[in-house]
Amino acid sequence: MLLTSLCCAAGHASVRLPHLLSDHAVLQRDRPIHVWGWASPNVRLKVALHGQSSETLANPLGEWSVYLKPESAGGPYTLLITGDGEEVKLQDLLIGDVWLASGQSNMQFPLQGFTGAPMKDQAAEIAASTHPRIRLLRVEQGGSDTPKADQPSVWKECIPENAKDFSAVAYFFGREISGLQNVPVGLIDSAYGGTPADSWLSLHAYGADASLQPALATWSRFADEQANLSDVIAIEREEDATAVREGKPKPSHPWHPFAQSWQPSALYNAMIAPLTPYAIRGFLWYQGETNSAPDRAPHYQSTLSALIRDWRNRFDQGNLPFLYVQISSFSSPSEDWAMLRDQQRRALDNANTAMSVTIDVGEATNVHPADKQTVGARLALAARHLVYGENLVSSGPLFRQATAEMNADGSKSMRVWFDDAHSLSSRGAPLSSFEVAGADHKFVPAEAAIEGDTVLVKAAAVQDPRFVRFGWSSVVESNLYNEAGLPASTFTSEP
Repeated sequence: MLLTSLCCAAGHASVRLPHLLSDHAVLQRDRPIHVWGWASPNVRLKVALHGQSSETLANPLGEWSVYLKPESAGGPYTLLITGDGEEVKLQDLLIGDVWLASGQSNMQFPLQGFTGAPMKDQAAEIAASTHPRIRLLRVEQGGSDTPKADQPSVWKECIPENAKDFSAVAYFFGREISGLQNVPVGLIDSAYGGTPADSWLSLHAYGADASLQPALATWSRFADEQANLSDVIAIEREEDATAVREGKPKPSHPWHPFAQSWQPSALYNAMIAPLTPYAIRGFLWYQGETNSAPDRAPHYQSTLSALIRDWRNRFDQGNLPFLYVQISSFSSPSEDWAMLRDQQRRALDNANTAMSVTIDVGEATNVHPADKQTVGARLALAARHLVYGENLVSSGPLFRQATAEMNADGSKSMRVWFDDAHSLSSRGAPLSSFEVAGADHKFVPAEAAIEGDTVLVKAAAVQDPRFVRFGWSSVVESNLYNEAGLPASTFTSEP
């Protein structure tokens, strides 16, 4: 419950707001401003902000909701709710752009880094993290069997003591957007390391999309292996809670990070559902490592596409922009990172989406690369083009098609055509990550050469190539860049 002023203590107040509506919040500009909460049944309430006001009546269950007219970027303002002899006042509110950042550990990765995995220039970045027009809200991690109406976190000012624990990728994105667009930015960090995309989808999505059945099958196998699954979850929750109370690190669990975090919809219910009434500008997503197992990776395009549709439906604010990070380069022999990256590329078929490629800033032996500045900057570049309308190149070369050409000796080459491919370059190194295959789909390493805005690929061992692919390994040593210095995505021309 939020603090109330000029009235009784918060614990006895009948008028209350969700924690998303707190001091220091950023409200989305140029959209109806949604204010909602709870009160005594049938109480009449008045909501006032920046010279406008509206009245509403709590329903018999005590729920109430009101929309104020859209406002331009500005602030700070005060929001005042009065009714039932009470007054609730929120102060230091800004109006600007709100971005929801979610995913697993590389989105969770804070400015102060993880133990054993520091962030690039972290001390200097933390020291310089005071930004009065950026506000931060870090959602508490946890799962739930049913959708929650509220979560316990509140907005905080962007100062070192708060920023050090906040998502580095989201922070660097927000810092750039706020500066370039000259608007306040609110960042919501709702991420949880070691979790699959399956847990971030609502039950509505599972009921509407048969392509999500593999996720349910995976959870079913795990549940079958745990005859006392509910007891396992309860024990893990208590162990985590005890560690937090005693100021100790959370213990490791056999099911990383804990059983319920892999349960379909559990993270959506606890960490996304309470946010859905809030007006936002768009989504930032960095996830996929946990979906890279060979039985999961081939389904990721449908999983991510379902998540995009699901979140847009649940937030009910139109075709909200969805910007996501392609997973990087990391040595993981038992998983299929190349397949996962290609599946992420294919999800660009969804409208109003953009993907930031990070394959060139990965670290073969570190699943949490230190350079989060580049990741945030590339997401910001995508937003500047897709969302804010700047005329700039925001993507690396993206595979368009591959066509066969006859060589002088009667063999064939494959010419690869790209979008966003002006002034292709391999930065002085030979292209070494291309492969071709014949009708048998057996790929072999190939010679590749840049020709204008295309790449010509051939291999002596494959006289009649039908398919070509690039970057098809967990660790990709070389890359292909365009004029903007942005790297090409992993791809295969196979259907």
